[in-house]
Amino acid sequence: MREADLLLGVDVGTQATKAVLVDNSGARLGVAEKQYRVDTPRPLWAEQWPNVWMDAVVSTIRGAIGAAQIAPSRVAGLCVSGLYGGSGIPLDRHMKPVRPCLIWMDRRSTDQVESIARSVDLDELYRITGNWVDSYFGYTKILWIRDNEPANWSRICVFLAPSSYVVYRLTGVVVTDHSSAGNLGGIYDLRHRGWSEDAAELLGIPMELMPEHVVPSAEIVGTIHEEGARLTGLPVGTPMLAGGVDAPMATLAAGGVAVGDGVAMLGSSTCWGTIHSGDQYSPNLVSMPHVDQSMDRVYTWAGSATSGAIVKWFREEFAGKASLQGITYRQLDAAAANVPAGCDGLVTLPYFMGERAPVWDPDARGGVFGLTLAHTQAHVYRSFLEAAGFSLRHAMEAGRGAGLPDVEILTVVGGVTRSTLWLQILADIVARPMRTLATDGIGAPLGGAFLVARALGWADRPDDILRWLEFRDPIDPREENLEVYDRGYGAFRRLYEATRGMFSDRSRASSDR
Repeated sequence: MREADLLLGVDVGTQATKAVLVDNSGARLGVAEKQYRVDTPRPLWAEQWPNVWMDAVVSTIRGAIGAAQIAPSRVAGLCVSGLYGGSGIPLDRHMKPVRPCLIWMDRRSTDQVESIARSVDLDELYRITGNWVDSYFGYTKILWIRDNEPANWSRICVFLAPSSYVVYRLTGVVVTDHSSAGNLGGIYDLRHRGWSEDAAELLGIPMELMPEHVVPSAEIVGTIHEEGARLTGLPVGTPMLAGGVDAPMATLAAGGVAVGDGVAMLGSSTCWGTIHSGDQYSPNLVSMPHVDQSMDRVYTWAGSATSGAIVKWFREEFAGKASLQGITYRQLDAAAANVPAGCDGLVTLPYFMGERAPVWDPDARGGVFGLTLAHTQAHVYRSFLEAAGFSLRHAMEAGRGAGLPDVEILTVVGGVTRSTLWLQILADIVARPMRTLATDGIGAPLGGAFLVARALGWADRPDDILRWLEFRDPIDPREENLEVYDRGYGAFRRLYEATRGMFSDRSRASSDR
C-alpha cells in the first residue's frame, strides 16, 4: 500500500468546475473540468442550484484521479475553492437548499441597497467591514430574499458559501473560511476577523443564519466521511481544508503571497487584486482576508463584471452566426490584429450586467460608441478586447488612489492568456509588462493544492509556491500605442459619465418586460 503523497485542489467556478492533482513539487498528474451554465431568469438576475456544483465537484475529482491513473488512497488532502457566492446557499434545517444561490453576478437587490443607504450609517458600516454597500455584496442579496420571499426566508437555517457547502457535503462539518465570510461584506468585521453582531443588527440579518465557526482557509476542518467517500471515491478519513474564494486562491496560484503582489484574472470577468497588510482600504474596492496568512494579509480587488463574458457573447450572438460553420476566437483575433489600436474611434462600455468595483453602478449598461459604415466586425471585436483593458486600468488606478502598492509587472491568468493579441492590448493600455504562467489552465485549484501542502506541513512558507511555478517572458507595452490608448482611456471614462444618466431608465425598461 502506497503512502498518501498527492495533493488535490478543486475550484467551483461560475461556468465550470476544475480539479487538479499534483505532487509536492507542483507537477500536474491529473486535470479534469466540467462546464455548466448560469440561470438568468430575468435581466440582471443570476443564480445557480448547488446540486449542479456538487455534481461537477464529484465528476472532476473522479476525473482528475482517473486521468492520473493512481489509487485514490494516494490523495493526502483536499481543498475546494469557489466563486464569489453572493448570498450563499440558503439551507433549511435538514441542510437542503431552499432556493438557488444568488451568485456574485446577480444585481436584483438594488432596492435593498437604496434602503441601506437611507437607514444605515454607511461610514460606520465601512469602518467595521472595510467594504461599502452595493448589490454585488452577499448581505444585500440575503436581504432581498428576506424582503421578497418570506416563505423561503422562514425555512432558512444557515447560508453557506459554495466551497463551504462542498465541505459540508463531503465531511458533515458546517464551517466557513475568512475569505468567504469577508466577501459577504456588511456583517463581517475585517479588522477583527469575525462576524460583527453590531453590523448584523444594523442591517436586520439574524446572526444565527451565519456559520458559527469561521476559520483560516488552510485549516483542516474535517475528513471525508462515508457518504463523501461514496461520492468521490476518496478514502474515508482523507483530510479536507476550509477552502476559500476563488480569486484570492487564483492569486496565490499565480505567486501572489507577499505585500504588493498583484495579479489580474481575466476570464468571464476581470479581477485585478493585490495583497497588503490591511492598512489601506477604499469604499471603491472590495477587501477580504487572503487565503494564505488569512489572519495577517488582506486581498483587495476591483474589476469588470463581464469583460470576458461579452467577448464570448459577441462570438456566439454575432460572429458565430455569420456563417454556418461559425468562427473561432483565433480567427477573430487574426482579423482584429489588422485593426489599428483605438479601433478607428470605437469605444465600448463593457457594463452588460451592471458594474461592480470601482464603478458600483447596477444600472450601468454596455454600448459601442463611434460606429460608422467604415467599421467592420473586426473593429467591434477589437473594441471589446480594448474595453477589458480600459476596465483593468480603471481598477488599477483605483488601487493606486487608495494607497495600495503599484506593480512594475502584472501577472495575468485566465482565458485571456490564450490570446497574444489581447495580452498585447492589455500591456499597451495599462503601460505595464504582462507576465503569464508557462502552464495554463489551472488557476485556483493549484492554489488549493498548495494550501493542502501548507496544512500538512509539506511547505513551510507562502512563497514556497514559487518553486511550483514557471513564467513566460513578459509581453512589453509598445511605445507607439501608449498615447493612442491614453486618449482612448480618457474617452472610455468620459463616455460612462456622459451616459450614466440614461442607465436607470434603460434598466427599468429591461426589467419591465
